Amino acid sequence: MPLAAPGILIPPSVTMIIYGISTETSIGRLFIAGVVPGFMLAGLFMIWTMIACKMAGGYNNPMAESVERLKNNVKQNVDTNLKALVRVLPFLGVVAGILFALYGGVATPSEAAGVGAFLCLALAILIYRMWQLGPIKLIMRDSLRESVMIMLVIATAEVFAYALSSMFITQTVAAAIAGLEINRWALMGVINLFLLVAGFFLPPVAVIVMTAPILLPIILAANFDPYWFAVILTINLEIGLITPPVGLNLFIIKGIAPDISLRDILMGSLPYALCMVLGILLLCLFPGIALWLPNLIMG
Repeated sequence: MPLAAPGILIPPSVTMIIYGISTETSIGRLFIAGVVPGFMLAGLFMIWTMIACKMAGGYNNPMAESVERLKNNVKQNVDTNLKALVRVLPFLGVVAGILFALYGGVATPSEAAGVGAFLCLALAILIYRMWQLGPIKLIMRDSLRESVMIMLVIATAEVFAYALSSMFITQTVAAAIAGLEINRWALMGVINLFLLVAGFFLPPVAVIVMTAPILLPIILAANFDPYWFAVILTINLEIGLITPPVGLNLFIIKGIAPDISLRDILMGSLPYALCMVLGILLLCLFPGIALWLPNLIMG
């Protein structure tokens, strides 16, 4: 579950695509801006995991013993694992293919998604010998179901945003935030709190569609970089996905590991939420974490 945060930052990121479409900013630049913060969060998660293992007794606890047994099994099955690795590594070509299509000017972001889907299907057929029509039909069905769900969320979010705009609710909130005569960093704190609360109840796509176009002028007026803000926004929304009352990712983990209570899953996720808060603070102190790489590559 902690890897979900770097996963929605490191390209190809759906949230970055939605943000780029909603704010008319460069999706390619957004992708690059999320790379270094994504690896930074992964590093923070690893540091906390090592600290938690040490606090639990290190190699004297059952989990550590299980890890040792797993290591021994891996050593005894080197050939098997190498063969499995060879079968998995080609899928890195999917990421490379998407990025090449996007940054090479071959395809637009929407078309690059189609390129990725085609590459996944081609690799599944070539590597896993998925020649039968049945499994491919199941994959297409599940993909269609997920795509329709996302499109319905976007559509209803657009309707909701239009309703809020028609009733001048969004304009009032935006004016209230913009009219706050406070330090720009205090303003950013208010925006972060607003995004965090919104993420508690709404999925990231809906929050981005409804709030990004409203918040962008405020961000620009306060002299904040819109690509840096996209990273901040994405991390905020991921915190909302692992915290109550909705906590979508918590229920996903519960479905994967039904033997673990939801309370244990929640308590285990909270330190990683704090790691993401630390990541936001580091990005505020050192904006170059998000801006260095896109500035280096794209100018």
